[in-house]
Amino acid sequence: MKILRFKLKDETRIGFLSDQKIIPFPSKFGNDIINIIAKWDEIKMEMDSYIGIENEKFDLDETDLLAPIESPSKFLAIGLNYKKHRQETIDAGITPPRNQMWFTKQTSCINSPYGNILKPDATMMLDYEVELAFIIGKKCYQVSADKAQDYIFGYMICNDISMRDWQLHNMPDRLELMIGKSHDSHGPIGPWIVTKDEVEDPHKLKLECFVNGNLRQSSNTDDMIWNCYQQIEYLSNAMTLNPGDIIATGTPPGSGFSPRGASGKADKERKGNVFLEPGDIVIVLEEAHEKALCIGRSIVPTADMLGSSGKAIESIHYVGDEIYHFF
Repeated sequence: MKILRFKLKDETRIGFLSDQKIIPFPSKFGNDIINIIAKWDEIKMEMDSYIGIENEKFDLDETDLLAPIESPSKFLAIGLNYKKHRQETIDAGITPPRNQMWFTKQTSCINSPYGNILKPDATMMLDYEVELAFIIGKKCYQVSADKAQDYIFGYMICNDISMRDWQLHNMPDRLELMIGKSHDSHGPIGPWIVTKDEVEDPHKLKLECFVNGNLRQSSNTDDMIWNCYQQIEYLSNAMTLNPGDIIATGTPPGSGFSPRGASGKADKERKGNVFLEPGDIVIVLEEAHEKALCIGRSIVPTADMLGSSGKAIESIHYVGDEIYHFF
């Protein structure tokens, strides 16, 4: 099932996608997505009988899609978890970590899949990172990798927007992660959650990111160093994971900070780093969702912004755009 949050006529609701139509959940389940996730086993049994007799249906383009999860207890992300991306950092003179390297994206950065992205004056190096994210389905503590799948609710796309210059503030001594990845609006997620029963193998998914129609990142989750289940084992031995927690699983090579192209090989056409500029359009794809997650178009240069919170990127809606549809 593809579960989403949407707004229609100023009302926020939860629904699921069927034949490109949004079908609202029965009102008795409420609008607390984390509560629905926590009680999913019993709710799913009722939903199975509800499908096919529902009355309301809405077209995607008559609604505003919201972040599937608005206020999780945690938004965690792993760094340098793709083999080819790890090699990029070695080539850049950065020593990669020996173990899993985790950081927090502050939950205040969470953004809707088509929300506006802020480019504050404080950064000149705004970057993109396509990632697969998974959502914890039930309370999880000291869970082994072989049992971790039972604790996953579903999967979605995440674009880990990053201010690279802020990550470098303490170099060469230390690479800062949280502070450069938590600005307001820098955590677009969605467009919906694909429940785990519809994802045959989360470690065989194609990931792509386009900027202005140009392929910047192209990889497969089979290039992960630590898979989703190993990530749960590692994290749950350090803390309790709760229903609704978001775990971003790392990005492949090809970000704007990278001297390499989408294949992870040296890109002769690139002239140094390639960061987001006014007018750029970023599109993130992941095949399990069968559509694009679009970040938007930059509309002003950084120098023209007022203060540190001006609107800099205009939302663009690609719902129904066959160019970016997986079949």
